[in-house]
Amino acid sequence: MLEVRDLTKRFANAVALDAVGFRVGQGEIVGLVGPNGAGKTTLLETLCGLQDADRGSVLWHHASLAPDRRKEAMFYIPDGIAPYGAHSVGAVLAFFQQVYGRPDGAVETAVESLALGSVIGKTIGTLSKGYRRRLLVALGLMTPHPVLLMDEPFDGFDLRQTRDIMQLMRRVSAGGRSLLLSIHQLIDAERLCDRFVLLSAGRVCGEGSLAELQSKAGLEGGGLEEAFLALA
Repeated sequence: MLEVRDLTKRFANAVALDAVGFRVGQGEIVGLVGPNGAGKTTLLETLCGLQDADRGSVLWHHASLAPDRRKEAMFYIPDGIAPYGAHSVGAVLAFFQQVYGRPDGAVETAVESLALGSVIGKTIGTLSKGYRRRLLVALGLMTPHPVLLMDEPFDGFDLRQTRDIMQLMRRVSAGGRSLLLSIHQLIDAERLCDRFVLLSAGRVCGEGSLAELQSKAGLEGGGLEEAFLALA
């Protein structure tokens, strides 16, 4: 459904993304995996059109998708922001419902799915890190875009909360939406994702399911960490 080809991004003399290419299928959960500084956030921002690429293309159902049209297919949830800080959680969710023409009950569903009931009347600027993250995920779910891009979706969650959000994401993907998640915790990525894109120093060093990555690395077992270290 979504294909990235030869995506390259430079900052001054540094190459942040070096001919990155991969695919995301419909209903897949794909983990973008790599250490801090690997280029994961830059890749998401360049992919969705927030940053200009120096080279490369993004294809949507085999047709080129220009940067100014990518918001039609993708919705990006960045890390570490608190949008609309002076407004209440309920007001912003209702705004998203109106803007995207979501059906009646969409706000209630999002509130229940992300356990936002206790903060529905609070202003976003006063929320804890965990509740800000819940709200961002809820806003993403309120959109109709076929692909959700999420930067560190589990940051600020404890183990139980992470498990609950993973279950929600599996239900979302089962409904046909595709998720591309930047995750630095390999255990979380391994528990959730169908396939992985391994990124090291701005380059893709592996792509595929865990079994495919193990085969490429010549491993007979082990987890995602062992595959990444063997391929990076």
